[in-house]
Amino acid sequence: MSLSSTLGEVREARLSTGVVRYRERGSGDPVVFLHGLLVNGDLWRNVVPTIARTHRCITPDLPLGSHEIACAPDADLSIAGLARLVAEFLAALDLRAATLVANDTGGAIAQVVVTEHPERVGRLVLTSCDAFDNFLPPIFRPLQLLAHVPALLTAVVQPLRLRPLRRLPIAFGWLAKRPIEPAIEDGYLRPFFSDAAVRRDCAKVLRSVSPRYTLRAAEKFATFTRPVLVAWAAEDRLFPVACGRRLAAAFPRGQFEAIPDCYTFVSEDQPTRLADLVAGFLGAARGGDTVARETREGAVPLAARH
Repeated sequence: MSLSSTLGEVREARLSTGVVRYRERGSGDPVVFLHGLLVNGDLWRNVVPTIARTHRCITPDLPLGSHEIACAPDADLSIAGLARLVAEFLAALDLRAATLVANDTGGAIAQVVVTEHPERVGRLVLTSCDAFDNFLPPIFRPLQLLAHVPALLTAVVQPLRLRPLRRLPIAFGWLAKRPIEPAIEDGYLRPFFSDAAVRRDCAKVLRSVSPRYTLRAAEKFATFTRPVLVAWAAEDRLFPVACGRRLAAAFPRGQFEAIPDCYTFVSEDQPTRLADLVAGFLGAARGGDTVARETREGAVPLAARH
């Protein structure tokens, strides 16, 4: 079981792909937190307590390599399939006008959700994540090739059992500016190390990753007319700040915020600042803000390519 108790009570949802474990804390309008590859819901452990003061916070462990309950062997774990899984999860919990808060690979999945399955989504928060033609970032693309030979993928990840190696750029070194708590890191990696079916799921996801999903979603951003906050790491080494500005400009009601002194895992490096931004964004929406908010100066139009 994931280590952090700050995310709330552990529950399970039975979906067409299998069982998805999630944690829930607080009451009010729903906020669903999505993580990326080779981490789990514990990524949000330092953000959820603030948001749960006023909202119902739901944090699933998606089948991205750090989940403890493997999917059915025939589960569709393509990016499109994972977006359907999220949509099915929202329906299974009967969530309406939910806010999605997403990071890294979870951000790419969220982009597909809001453009293909937007019915139960009321707002979107994207922190540093895959987008447009940057999916995966170049440093991680060899993992996609290795995923075609699962034994090789396992062999490459196995050295991360040694905690000092986790600070390498190919591991968590360029994702979190500061070392992650060892117990949390262990929880991120333990399911991959201990369960062949979890490794199978992870390899399936990696094999499916392609910018065609994020580029296709980008073509439809204009159809999502609900509020969007793009809260980006100002020092991100994997996802350039210009990409975050471009994302914000592409949504009709997008706004951009740069968060200093952090890398991709904003919720690890700057949880208080991120929680405050999300809480303010939710408060404005709850207060009946129906006026489209302009993106900050410097946002790049969708048509502009970097």
